[in-house]
Amino acid sequence: MPEGHSVHRLARQFADVLVGERLAVSSPQGRFAQGAALLDGHVLTGSVAHGKHLFLGFGHGLVLHVHLGLYGAWDFGGDAGFRGASSIGAPRKIGEREVYGDDAGPDAVYAGPPEPVGAVRVRLAGGHGWADLRGATTCETLTRAEADAVAARLGPDPLRNLPGDREGFIAALAKKRTPLATLLMDQKVIAGVGNVYRAELLFRQRLDPWLPGSVLPAESAGLLWDDTVATMSDGVRDGRIITTPPHYWTRLREAGAGEAGTLREPEDAHFVYRRHGLDCRDCGTAVALTEHAARKLYWCPGCQRS
Repeated sequence: MPEGHSVHRLARQFADVLVGERLAVSSPQGRFAQGAALLDGHVLTGSVAHGKHLFLGFGHGLVLHVHLGLYGAWDFGGDAGFRGASSIGAPRKIGEREVYGDDAGPDAVYAGPPEPVGAVRVRLAGGHGWADLRGATTCETLTRAEADAVAARLGPDPLRNLPGDREGFIAALAKKRTPLATLLMDQKVIAGVGNVYRAELLFRQRLDPWLPGSVLPAESAGLLWDDTVATMSDGVRDGRIITTPPHYWTRLREAGAGEAGTLREPEDAHFVYRRHGLDCRDCGTAVALTEHAARKLYWCPGCQRS
């Protein structure tokens, strides 16, 4: 499932290429025909991400709310002025790369979006570009009040990091005897963290996945929040999840794995995620894997002990 950094990149890309344009909104697949009709012909005025939720606001007060879920993805394209990824979302290939198309030449003539391919739930088309949505779990047209109610049910988003968010996260953990591995995936506790960031952040902070939130000292909870903000912000910048600092890549170069500063993928990007059975990068203990709350949990039994 695309994690919060991907949805924030989506919001930024919409702001760059479609906000301010009057859009033709349609549902080639047909499943979103009524919702699309409510948005068709109106100006896109803003794009906001909160956790894994994307909110596209239109000038007449309605909002397109999208949650990509496991399989959702947006495809983009346009004229020579279009810049950005041509595809953001799931299904994700190993390595968390986004897909970039070839830039149109300076003399290219934009003739509008291509014919829809596959089950396009909704198409947004402006004068210079277009965006197609496929496979999303949620795609709905809401009033502003309804969209605000959706956001209100979510926990603080580390990529927004608003005043009081850090304190709210610390307080939420202190009230729960639930394991940290569960709490980091609870979107009402912290919005945007998924399975990759969950495993990597717990390792980076050397936290036992089964430690109850109420047992974690407030100082440690604050450091966990701070690392989440920093690491996910890197994901927004890079367009992929990389949690290993560069000196780990140099260590791999010294072992004959590549040039200094060059990140092979996916082997070098993570500490524990999808590395079960391999040696921990720090202590040499075999990385463990188990099922936890119907998701795969990766951790190092040597580094992550209470």
